[in-house]
Amino acid sequence: MKKTNAMRILEAAHIPYKCLEYAWDEDHLDAVSTAQKLGIEPETLFKTIVMISAGNEVFVFCVPAPVSVSLKKVKSLTGKKIMPLKLEALQQTTGYIRGGCSPVGMKKHFVTYIDETAQLYDHIYVSAGERGRMLCIAPADLQAICAAAFCDLTEAASE
Repeated sequence: MKKTNAMRILEAAHIPYKCLEYAWDEDHLDAVSTAQKLGIEPETLFKTIVMISAGNEVFVFCVPAPVSVSLKKVKSLTGKKIMPLKLEALQQTTGYIRGGCSPVGMKKHFVTYIDETAQLYDHIYVSAGERGRMLCIAPADLQAICAAAFCDLTEAASE
């Protein structure tokens, strides 16, 4: 199996992970569809959302597949009004494309936050850095390799 940059970084840091492969298609790149294809609970699959401030500061958020990032919570957390990075800027900024954006191994380090619910699970799933591949990793290991913080990032159903 060809290693992705994210996999090489994890191996160099001696962080255990498993790689799962799945069939993907252009019409179903969303994280909930990916969880269904893998036969895992969508709450354990964490999508990578990249956002940018008016001052061009990039932030990375990992949240469970079925939920959205709360702009109100991230403004409170970062002290900045931030918006999702435009899709056409994703690859140039991170080195990854939609449907294959991993929080591990971006072109440079960005401030990263992982939704606190990740800590409820022994292992979570994040992109391996290309479409059709997911990493299964312990939340604490993902936090360590990304120098991330666990925070409450998501919108409640009533927001």
